[in-house]
Amino acid sequence: MRPNPMIALPFAFALVLSGCDRGGPDPAPAPSATATTAGSGEKVSIIRDDVGIDREPTAPLAPLEVVIGFAAGGTELTDAAVAQLRDALASEQMKAGGAITLGGHSDSAGSDTANLRASKKRAEAVRDWLVEHGVEEERIVVIAFGEQNPAVPNARPDGTPDAEGRAKNRRVEMTIAVPEGTPPAAPASDSGTLVDELTGAAED
Repeated sequence: MRPNPMIALPFAFALVLSGCDRGGPDPAPAPSATATTAGSGEKVSIIRDDVGIDREPTAPLAPLEVVIGFAAGGTELTDAAVAQLRDALASEQMKAGGAITLGGHSDSAGSDTANLRASKKRAEAVRDWLVEHGVEEERIVVIAFGEQNPAVPNARPDGTPDAEGRAKNRRVEMTIAVPEGTPPAAPASDSGTLVDELTGAAED
C-alpha cells in the first residue's frame, strides 16, 4: 500500500526545520582594532600610532628686497620697474604690513647735489606708486643716498666711464620688513592631497 503524500509532507517539513535549529558554525566575529598578547590576556591596539608623514619645516617669512632700475638721468618708472612693483605688492611681505624702506641711488655722472636730488626723486616715484596702489604712506621711509653707495664701480680701471656699471647704480633699493610674530608663508602645495601622500608612503 502506497503512503499518502499529504500525510508525509508535514513530517518532511518538520525535519527541515529541526536541521535549521541545529545550524552550522557561528558567523565570524567582526574585526577588532585590538589583539591579545600571548600569555598575558592583555588587549593592545594593533593600530600603529607612530606612522606619520615627513614634512619639510616651514621657514619663517624673510624680508623682501627688490632693486628697481632707472634710465640715465631719469626718475620715471619704466615698464620693468612697474612689473617689479606689482610683484612686490602681491607678496606675503607686503601683506604682512611691515615697514618699507626706499633707498634712492644715482651714478657718479653730474654734481653731488644733482645726484642726491635725482636719487630722492627716484625713491619718491616708487613711494608714490605704492601709495596710489593702496599702501599706507606711514609705512614708507624714503632715504636719498645720491652717488655715495654704488653697487658696482662707475668707471673702468683705466678711469673711463662704465656705462653698464652706471646703469646698475641708478636704482632704488626697496626693503619690506616683516613684523615680529608674522607666521611663516604657506608653502606651495605640489604634492597632492593627504590621501596622495599616504598612498605614496605605502608604495615606498
